[in-house]
Amino acid sequence: MRTFTLPEPRRTQRRPVLALAVAVLTLGAQHAAAPAAYAAPLSTANAVTPPTRGNVVIEWNRTLLNIVRSPHAQPATIHPTRNFAIMSAAVYDAVNAISRAHPLYGSSLAAPRDASRPAAAAAAAHDTLAALYPARKASLDRQLSSDLAGIPDDRAKQEGIKVGAQAAHAIIALRAHDGADATPPPYATTGKPGDYRPTPPAFKAPEFTHWGNVTPFVLRTGHQFRPAAPPALSSPAYAAAMNEVKTIGAAHSTTRTADQTTLAKLWSAPAQNYWYDIAQQIALARHSDLDQSANLFALLNLTLADAVIGIYDAKYTYRLWRPITAIRLAAGNPQVKRDPKWTPLVATPPDPSYPGMHSEISTAAATVLAAFYGDRNAFTLTAPAAAGGPRPYTKPYTSLSATATEAGLSRIWGGLHTQLDHKSGNELGAAIARYALGQSKLAPAVPGSPTAKPAAGSATRASTTVTVRDSKLGKILADGRGRTLYLFEADKGTNSTCYSACASAWPPLTTTGRPQAGGGASPALLGTTTRTDHTTQVTYNGHPLYHFLSDAKPGDTTGQGLNSFGAKWYVLNPKGNKIPAR
Repeated sequence: MRTFTLPEPRRTQRRPVLALAVAVLTLGAQHAAAPAAYAAPLSTANAVTPPTRGNVVIEWNRTLLNIVRSPHAQPATIHPTRNFAIMSAAVYDAVNAISRAHPLYGSSLAAPRDASRPAAAAAAAHDTLAALYPARKASLDRQLSSDLAGIPDDRAKQEGIKVGAQAAHAIIALRAHDGADATPPPYATTGKPGDYRPTPPAFKAPEFTHWGNVTPFVLRTGHQFRPAAPPALSSPAYAAAMNEVKTIGAAHSTTRTADQTTLAKLWSAPAQNYWYDIAQQIALARHSDLDQSANLFALLNLTLADAVIGIYDAKYTYRLWRPITAIRLAAGNPQVKRDPKWTPLVATPPDPSYPGMHSEISTAAATVLAAFYGDRNAFTLTAPAAAGGPRPYTKPYTSLSATATEAGLSRIWGGLHTQLDHKSGNELGAAIARYALGQSKLAPAVPGSPTAKPAAGSATRASTTVTVRDSKLGKILADGRGRTLYLFEADKGTNSTCYSACASAWPPLTTTGRPQAGGGASPALLGTTTRTDHTTQVTYNGHPLYHFLSDAKPGDTTGQGLNSFGAKWYVLNPKGNKIPAR
């Protein structure tokens, strides 16, 4: 089984990191070149569906999705992605306290190796949700009883229940003072051109004004990957982006296609809900077991929770007005003509425009899922009949990255965002997901203080190591865990050219400090380069270094000599030169 490690949470006391970036399933390697299995269709965007039986991790993720889709069930000032992250972290800890496959995320738990992992996962999920949604306790109790009834009533079951309860208590306590319960500060527009103001028809007060200050789960701070400011209102780029959405995103656009209209409405629900559903479809289709599912949903849900923290930080930093306001007022750029009656196809959400949340969340989710299963997977989305015409509109998908792109573009077709928002959201989501996938150790910050810095000497990726190990190709470069490192012949000097799907298949070796030379490696040949997603990649002899996703264990060299993403990949010798393919 290929492994990632799950980063340590933000907490007051510094401790060894959690391994949450978990097992990129052996399934990912086995199925990379095979046709993806087909899963059951999704229901409509807000339908409540029965829990999935047979895999308690997916079952409880579905239960939480049903809760947040139910009217008035979710507290208005608590973003639901936080609760998904809390539940999945507790499940992850409960399962790994028994299997001991990965270091724990939120606590130091111990359980017998023969304890029941299904009982532990169910108890952890139940107890976190009962604490977060006390009004739902009766139905959650019934679901837990049903799960436990299928497990032999012995000591292993009781030990599993015990550690599940402990994991839930620990993660709830860890997040008790993370800033999520703060009163959202009121928003006041300056009235200046470009500054966000509430939008018609409801003119709702902006929501989640406090969320950028919530303590992240994986990131060091909410502003860690904050994008650059949007182009000035007077710029040609702003005018081009606004005029595009003015034409294609209008309620009665004559340039938007019928499919674009349908898809704009299909994607009109909260972005994360689609990706929770997609993840469930794929995990079931790939027959992911309980342990693999615990790993997947922990990393996915923590990443999405941090993506939401990061995007609200950026939205309320730049406060860019929405297209409906920009087009109706048309101030700041003579190339954008005023249209006081312009109305978008889809109702505008009550928050600033830049960056685009659908673009960011979708890119982050697709990046994490592709790291586990590869980009090509089959699933379907179904729009309600009202959105697609007289019959429901069902669309099959075969690519995670293409689906993420469509989700972002749907907000332009719906008149809610511009290309500027879409591009910035994509970049932010990719940066957060790659950071989560690439970190094996993070220094915790003080909950409620997102600007806290790692203490000197704390365990971080500052100690990323490049070393030399023996292999069937002779002595080769590897990281500190023995995983083979590669160079990419398409790279120009120290500048990486591997991003998006390439970086999912060939994850860059990143660091947050100066890399260290292990046995046999030369300190003089080590260096770093800054990637366009703002992460720092390790170089050796001027070559940016990468792993290969299909290397299942330390010492594997299955990427040697492959022609992938436009050029060949090679293992390096101790002098930093490629080892020719045989």
